[in-house]
Amino acid sequence: MSDTGVTVKKSVDFSEWYVEVVLKAELADYAPVKGCMIIRPDAYAVWERIQEVVNQKIKVTGHRNAYFPMFIPEVFLKREAEHFEGFTPEVAWITQGGDTPLEEKLAVRPTSETIMYSMYAKWIRSWRDLPLKINQWCNIVRWETKATKLFLRTREFLWQEGHTAHATAEECEAEVMWAINMYKDVIENTLAIPVLIGTKSESEKFAGALYTTALESIMPDGKALQMGTSHNLGQHFAKVFDVKYIGEDKADHYVWQSSWGITTRLIGAMIMVHGDDKGLIMPPKVAPTQIVIVPIPFKGQEAEAIATKTKEISEMLKVKGLSVVLDDRQEYTPGWKFNQWELKGVPIRIELGPRDLKNEQVVIVRRDTGQKTIVKEADIPNAIDKLLQDIQDNMLTKAKTILQEKITAVKSYDEFKQVLESKGGFIKATWCRNPNCETKIKEETGATIRIIPFEKEEPHKGCIYCGEEGKDVAYFAKSY
Repeated sequence: MSDTGVTVKKSVDFSEWYVEVVLKAELADYAPVKGCMIIRPDAYAVWERIQEVVNQKIKVTGHRNAYFPMFIPEVFLKREAEHFEGFTPEVAWITQGGDTPLEEKLAVRPTSETIMYSMYAKWIRSWRDLPLKINQWCNIVRWETKATKLFLRTREFLWQEGHTAHATAEECEAEVMWAINMYKDVIENTLAIPVLIGTKSESEKFAGALYTTALESIMPDGKALQMGTSHNLGQHFAKVFDVKYIGEDKADHYVWQSSWGITTRLIGAMIMVHGDDKGLIMPPKVAPTQIVIVPIPFKGQEAEAIATKTKEISEMLKVKGLSVVLDDRQEYTPGWKFNQWELKGVPIRIELGPRDLKNEQVVIVRRDTGQKTIVKEADIPNAIDKLLQDIQDNMLTKAKTILQEKITAVKSYDEFKQVLESKGGFIKATWCRNPNCETKIKEETGATIRIIPFEKEEPHKGCIYCGEEGKDVAYFAKSY
């Protein structure tokens, strides 16, 4: 692999292109522990920005952050048999502490329902304690056996998980829908990635849930990526962990519960959806560096004047709360710098050379389109504000167009298979709700039902597989 620049075209070898961009743009690296990754500062800054946006939305609605242990007693998982069976193949176990064998195995957190709800049973006493809305930001371990794919499939990853308890089924239902729509807003308006939302099929739902809602997007290689989930857990876990409250009627009632989460795979989606053959293209709202200023070198007094002016512009933009880097390194040419910052996906580049200095102007270049604009010094603040928003909007619009192009409606199973192999993407097809048809399609094609949209569409008369009466229009795809 070459030390600088992306050597593989996105359209030629998407998988290799992705690895090159992640490594060369210094977003992540492979850890010494097999299956794990190191998140480097630029990518972690994106995760921090996602945290800021989500925290703002959850705190204003009464959710509070907390932290629970990453070690979960085996008995907790066994108490919830369906949940336990769903995670058994991926659970990492601790059997010894120091030199002492443990009396009971401890699971390294694959998800936190069991340990959190054991405490909810202790904390919730009456209807006055409800709703309980707790969120945590933490790491998760699932012992993946498939090939490591940075941000998308690693044994340890970072996530956010909200867990709420409610007095009524209606309140719980509202929470589930609030969470999925909150995620849609964050992903589309912060990361500029369009998503489809709906419910999972019974076989694809979260273990132990009444039902699962999800956000799905399609990547440029035609594979779907689950972007987040929101689960209605009903009273299933409440009954297992005895989470009750005394109602205003003085009687005992089980709570209704939801859980919802997103992970660092959102960063992988951002890379895949927006990147190009030069590298990353960062949405301005999450870009660690929003603007890079590159002085065009010159000798003598003009060089000093250019240096002074670029520093003035840098400070002026920083005062506005923007993230700015002044790249005044002497050892690199402007062209080398341009390539490096394009690789890193910085949304805006400002160039200033002798001619610009003389004319009291700068050259502004946008990363998403490559368009260059000459802007007078006095107009820089307003021009930058407008341009950052234009770039953000343009990235979402472009991604929405690509998403729509990758949705294909089919009426026969032969057409289904042909589209899946030749084009990929989401395939809209009628399904009879029989899990056997779903299983057969998965076995024969590798495609699964990604979502059944909330907005019901009129199904074609027959199930895509068996021909029986169609009940739902489902979106199928191969997935990460």
